[in-house]
Amino acid sequence: MSIRSIIQDMRMSRSQRVVQEGSSTAAMAVVDGLSQSCWANMPQELLREVLLRIEASETAWPPRKSVVACAGVCRSWRLITKEIVKTPELSGTLTFPISVKQPGPRDSLLKCFIKRNRSTQTYFLFLSLTNALTDDGKFLLAARKCRRATCTDYIISMHAGDMSKGSGTYIGKIRSNFLGTKFTIYDGQPPHTGAKITKSRSTRLVNLKQVSPRVPAGNYPVAHVSYELNVLGSRGPRRMQCIMDAIPSSAIAPGGVTPTQMEFSITNPDSFSSLSLFHSKSNRMENFLSGPLVSQSHEALVLKNKSPRWHEQLQCWCLNFHGRVTVASVKNFQLVASPENGPSGPEHERIILQFGKVDKDLFTMDYRYPISAFQAFAICLSNFDSKLACE
Repeated sequence: MSIRSIIQDMRMSRSQRVVQEGSSTAAMAVVDGLSQSCWANMPQELLREVLLRIEASETAWPPRKSVVACAGVCRSWRLITKEIVKTPELSGTLTFPISVKQPGPRDSLLKCFIKRNRSTQTYFLFLSLTNALTDDGKFLLAARKCRRATCTDYIISMHAGDMSKGSGTYIGKIRSNFLGTKFTIYDGQPPHTGAKITKSRSTRLVNLKQVSPRVPAGNYPVAHVSYELNVLGSRGPRRMQCIMDAIPSSAIAPGGVTPTQMEFSITNPDSFSSLSLFHSKSNRMENFLSGPLVSQSHEALVLKNKSPRWHEQLQCWCLNFHGRVTVASVKNFQLVASPENGPSGPEHERIILQFGKVDKDLFTMDYRYPISAFQAFAICLSNFDSKLACE
C-alpha cells in the first residue's frame, strides 16, 4: 500500500462520528474512529522506520508535501515526524510553516524569488523549485504595503489572501521612517527568551483569542535596516547596513549558534490549518524557542552590503550573482557580515543574503544561516521603498 493510501485511510477513519441522542436533551457524543485505525496503533519502531524512509526519499517540493501530510495524520505520527524532520539549518530544506522563522542552511544559499504586484502593492515570496529563474515556486510569505502620513508599513503574512494585523497568519511587519532611510523589522512572536515587546497600536489589533497567554503577540524588534544618505549625489549602488538585534555576532563563527523558533504560539487551529500541525500544548518558553539569549553582553550581528567593482568596459558597477540576477538595478545587493569588533575572517566574506532583479516585477532572493526567510524577506522589502535621498 502506498503512503497516499495510508494517509487517505487515516483521514477517513478520523472523520467517523457517532451521534447519540439522550431522552431529555439532545447530546452529541463524538467518537473518533482514529483510535480504531490500524495505522494509529502501528508499533512505534515500525512507524519511525516508515517515516524515516518517507522523509529521506521526499527531499524537495512538491513531493515534500507527503512529509507534511504524515504530520497531520494523528498525534503519534506528528510527534515522530517532528523529531525526524530537521531544521533548515541542518537539512537545507523548508518543510513546515515554522521553517520560515528558522535560520537557513549553513553550507549553501536557499534560493527563493519575490513577485511584485504594483497595482495592489503586494509582494509574494516563493521557494524556487528548480534552477530556472521563472519557475512557479512554492508560496512562503506575502506582504502588503501600507502608506501612512509619517511612515510606511509592510505587513507580512503566511496567507496570500489575508494580510491583516488581526489575522492568525500575521507573523511580523517592517516600518520605515519618514524619509524611507531607516527601517525596523518587528516579529509577531518573541525571537528569543527575554525579548521586549514594543507597544503600539498594531499590538492591540492582534486577535488575542488566537494567541497563547504565555507568549503574547505583538511587535518584537528583531532588526534595524539603514541606508546611507547620498548627499553629494555620487554614482553607485545604495549603501545599507542591517543590525540583527536577535542574532549574536558570534553566530557566524565556527560552532556559533543563534536563537531558533521551534513552533508557533497559536491556539486557534481554525485560523490557519497548517499551523495547527505543529502546535504543542506545552506553554513553556523553552519549547517555543531554542538558542542563546541575545542580551546586552552579546554584540548584535551587523550586515553590510558587499562593495561592487566598477567595470570599465560595461561602464557600470558589478557584483557576481552567479547567474541569479540578469537586470542591472540600484536595488541589487549582497549582504555579508561586518567585522565590527575584530579582524576580518573567511566568515565575513560569505554571502548571507543576495537580492537582485530578473524582470520588471520579478526578483531573486537567496539567503543562508544565520538569518531566516522571514528576516531576509523583510530586509528585501525595505529595498523596494522609495529612497530619493539615497540615490
